[in-house]
Amino acid sequence: MLAAQLAAADGHGFLSPTGVEIAFLLVGLVTLGAALVSVTTRQLVHAALWLVVALGGLAVEYLLLTAEFIAWVQVLIYVGSVVVLLLFGLMLTRAPIGRSPDSDSGNRPVAVAVALVAAAALVWVVVDAFRTTWVDLDGPAQGSTEVSGEILFRHWVLPFEALSVLLLAALVGAIVLSRKKAPEDAEETR
Repeated sequence: MLAAQLAAADGHGFLSPTGVEIAFLLVGLVTLGAALVSVTTRQLVHAALWLVVALGGLAVEYLLLTAEFIAWVQVLIYVGSVVVLLLFGLMLTRAPIGRSPDSDSGNRPVAVAVALVAAAALVWVVVDAFRTTWVDLDGPAQGSTEVSGEILFRHWVLPFEALSVLLLAALVGAIVLSRKKAPEDAEETR
């Protein structure tokens, strides 16, 4: 009994979480719920909006882990650009706003099985890679914005540029698909 009291006095343990850990868990649950709703809803616009909630939840998780730079990159790149581009593409191509029978292929059991196998493989890889690594979350934050930015823009600049070209091609494709044919073009095709 005395040993348990001394251990509790030294610091918090697994059974006495801090406020940040509770907030991390609650935001994680909301993010997981939003991600599940995003992939299970049959309305495309609602799926995109739930994706905004899920990506915003990830940004909050980064803030709770004191990775402010990565959190703002998450907000600016994913929430601010990718989702807006997705919604813009949906609206330009006149995607159905309500339920669409074309968006459901009927392969849900296969999709669930593949998702579970992929999730199990990812968890196994992460646990195997970091099995002996211990991260002290009570100490000062490791890394700085300067170090993170240097690593991102030295080693990851090509994927960022490739993603920007891909997003630009998607935007141009959405605009081309949404254009109406001119009356003289319609007569030439007859």
